[in-house]
Amino acid sequence: MEPQRKKLEVFVRAPELGLPSRFLTLTPDVTLRRLKLAFLPRSFPQTLALESLFFDLGGRPLPDSSTLDAAGVFSSSSTVLDLRLRLRGGGGDGGATGAESRDCYLNMYAVKKPDKVDPNETRLSKWTTCALSAEPLAPPVVVDRLGNLFNKEALVEALIHKKIPKEFSHIRGLKDMIPIHLTPNPSAVASETKFECPITGLEFNGKYGFLVLRGCGHVLSAKALKEVKSSACLICHKEFSESDKLVINGSADEVAVLRERIQEERGKLKERKEKKANASLSGKKHAGDENGGILENGRKDGGAKRFKAVDMVPANATKEVYASIFTSSKKSDYKETFSCRSLPLGRN
Repeated sequence: MEPQRKKLEVFVRAPELGLPSRFLTLTPDVTLRRLKLAFLPRSFPQTLALESLFFDLGGRPLPDSSTLDAAGVFSSSSTVLDLRLRLRGGGGDGGATGAESRDCYLNMYAVKKPDKVDPNETRLSKWTTCALSAEPLAPPVVVDRLGNLFNKEALVEALIHKKIPKEFSHIRGLKDMIPIHLTPNPSAVASETKFECPITGLEFNGKYGFLVLRGCGHVLSAKALKEVKSSACLICHKEFSESDKLVINGSADEVAVLRERIQEERGKLKERKEKKANASLSGKKHAGDENGGILENGRKDGGAKRFKAVDMVPANATKEVYASIFTSSKKSDYKETFSCRSLPLGRN
């Protein structure tokens, strides 16, 4: 079993930036660059943080690539790290170019050099934060059908306000979200991942492959599903098929396969809807043409059948007598009132 790493309590402050000071409990292998990004708010420009800020320990500047242990940071009440702003210009700081002409100086800065991004930081951010809001993952968490992770609240809000970025245009509604169940990591610290595989204990940090079962939403490591041969979920024992496995944060090839699966499923759904609509229209047409469009009373489809008293004669009754009850059963030259037929108008 790997020995538990000693934790350090470090007091970090940034008086020049106007940020509140904080006590942070960290492990000795945390780099100062990672500590810098964790201390600063997410709205702070990352490029400015990497190029213009540095940590100072007792007046000694520390390189970003150094770990707390290598930088000589110890757990004590006097351990104070100051995040300072690196000043440009003046002498002895690299600001002097030695350029013989103004053109040489301008050419040096004509092309902006790309920022160096730590691939480990990028990988960890992809597995621990929401792909839409960049906030830390917090239940309820969902995954789209390409394997991207989201906080459900942030994704639903973006759908309501129609602010879905172009790279997530395949998400059209709630049907494209799969609720997932992440297992908390009880030994996680502030600088590590908060989730793990419930079977193998592997950390949910991108170093290992993970899959979600679409039927139940449980997240398991690829190693667990490979070692334990089963057609049922290892957590809830619900049956699943091979197509129910969805790779989380997969490679470019795996994402391409998932994208083709989405197009195929949507094509089949569209085909079923068209067949259903055609069957519905065909059924209506046959119902109207059952008697050639003509009803029994001689009227075309859509007309109401006219009531005839002789068609409803009770047993042991004469048709003429029964029909005489109704004013419309016998034509007459005289107009009759509804209340009294015995006194036709004009015959007092």
